[in-house]
Amino acid sequence: IGFEDGSYWRFPMLRWSFSHWRELVPTVNVSRGPAPVSELRCGLREDLDDVTFTPLGSSRTMTWAESLDANYTDGIIVLHRGRIVYERYFGALDGERPHIAFSVTKSLFGTLASALIAQGQLDATAAVSQYIPELKDSGFGDATVSEVLDMTSALDYDEHYDDPKSAFHDYAQAAGYEPRPRSYAGPHSSYAYLATVRKAGKHGEHFIYRSINTDVTAWIIARVTGKAPQEALREGLWSQLGMEGDAYMQVDAIGTAVASGGLNARLRDLARFGDMVRQGGKYQGRRIIPEEAIAAIRAGGSPAAFAGAGYHTLPGWSYRRQWWVSHDDHGVFMARGIHGQAIYIDPKADMVIARFASHPLAGNINLDPTSLPAYRAIAEHLMAVPP
Repeated sequence: IGFEDGSYWRFPMLRWSFSHWRELVPTVNVSRGPAPVSELRCGLREDLDDVTFTPLGSSRTMTWAESLDANYTDGIIVLHRGRIVYERYFGALDGERPHIAFSVTKSLFGTLASALIAQGQLDATAAVSQYIPELKDSGFGDATVSEVLDMTSALDYDEHYDDPKSAFHDYAQAAGYEPRPRSYAGPHSSYAYLATVRKAGKHGEHFIYRSINTDVTAWIIARVTGKAPQEALREGLWSQLGMEGDAYMQVDAIGTAVASGGLNARLRDLARFGDMVRQGGKYQGRRIIPEEAIAAIRAGGSPAAFAGAGYHTLPGWSYRRQWWVSHDDHGVFMARGIHGQAIYIDPKADMVIARFASHPLAGNINLDPTSLPAYRAIAEHLMAVPP
């Protein structure tokens, strides 16, 4: 399994790669800091594997345990009221090994940006060029911070993972996410690539998922805080939650963290972050993120702007500050990454699910039919059946 020949991202090799990312690409550490590990109370339940649900578009029921196999789960943990009630690892992953989180990374940086807005350090209505003059002449220049955070920027850029001609692959090669062909003559860093992106249309009208918005978000965070993205992440989140282990981030050729999807972490630590968000920015009695920042995320964006993006498994959802918001009766919102990475937060059920996976297909549309109703079924079971 190697990087240069692309075998690291071919199935079934990727089931190993996703738990050994640091062995394949350059990375930078995100320290957990000197604080003691925060205790995660444990009360494992034996009744969850048999919880049943009906997958989207199907008439046949499935059990929770069956869904884990169907979705190529590498690791999954369920917290109920902050207590571990379910935890499993499969394949190449174990509880002490970091796994790549892909676009779940976006939600951590979106949370940091939301905190800076709530603290008055970042103006959500300001143009990107106010913070990053290097992007003044790019498609990002006159987009607002909010439009970048909510992915309603209008850019001449498409993100189709299975189309080799998609602009996503130009970005991925510039950032070092994918190997570069011998004939490659494009930008050699993510920031250099961002400056080449042109505007197409009017900002603020439509949600279109584009990973490059998150790299701009992290660049803005770096300008506001005076710290590299991975250091802002360490100071604002990773060292504040009593994590069990250091995280690490993939970096490009000049050492810039790939904020769109480069975080690698232990599963329990991802769950700790999710539980802090569930509790409105507090964790084990300490305020980590302003309550206003979490409230802004949970409020969601425009379902009308989201509807045209074609996410058929997410009807009525929206996107807000790098989070996916359901607007359902449980107030569910999610961090989502390709191949099945997820943090699912159900405030009504006091439940957080964190999952690592290595599905052969990148798009979560391939996992949602069995994941989303399974998560809901577990939430309803936890609410209805005492331990």
